[in-house]
Amino acid sequence: MSMTTGPRLASAVLPAVRRLAAAGCPSATADAEALAAESAAAAGDGALERFEALVARRAAREPLAYILGRQTFRGLALRVDSRVLVPRPHTGALVEAGLVAPRGAHVLDLCTGSGAVALALARERPDLRVSGADISPDALAVARENGDRLGLEVSWIESDLLGGAPGPWDAVLANAPYIAEPDEPELARELIVHEPPGAFRGGLDGLDIVRRLIGQASKVPWLALEVGDAHAPEVGEMLRAAGFREVTTRRDFTGAERVVVGRR
Repeated sequence: MSMTTGPRLASAVLPAVRRLAAAGCPSATADAEALAAESAAAAGDGALERFEALVARRAAREPLAYILGRQTFRGLALRVDSRVLVPRPHTGALVEAGLVAPRGAHVLDLCTGSGAVALALARERPDLRVSGADISPDALAVARENGDRLGLEVSWIESDLLGGAPGPWDAVLANAPYIAEPDEPELARELIVHEPPGAFRGGLDGLDIVRRLIGQASKVPWLALEVGDAHAPEVGEMLRAAGFREVTTRRDFTGAERVVVGRR
């Protein structure tokens, strides 16, 4: 970067903050600063032009993680793009549920997306035999790349829920799509416009995929499901009706009941 580019880039940050705030970005200052740092590191004398291009993408509400090409999840630097849902911090509750699996257990992460849950389990519990499955070959390509880059051993399976991954499994975890159709207009544009709809749309009440998975899980002894706000009681009843005798919930960092766990 030339001696003049640095000051020009710095002076462009405040107008970018104003532009992002006007576009409805909830963390406009942090986003602008992250994009400036990315532009300065990657573009040399073209840093200002690159910064302006990245700001335009963020002003269109493209997720910051897609623009940067990465997202941190439980200390893992994951590559992400529009083929996968951006990992959210509240999904850490699903990982925490899986950490109680018995030593050496064979664990399946369904709807793995970027591989975030499977890879976190593999790092935090290296004794587990972890597999990750997704219906999307594009998502699996991202997950496989993350696993290879991080040097974590996870087996990847292309499967529509348990249909192509019959096991046997000691434990199954799933962050299946759970957004209800009537709730979509209230959600952030980052999700609705830019992220893959198959990764979040759960039907009229948000539980279409969850119901189907529970129906396939007759031979699964332990099942943990990430669920939407207010879904936990209904999903708990579904698990009991399916023969899971012990049903518990786990809250995420916001205090919401985010994970429902069934044990036979």
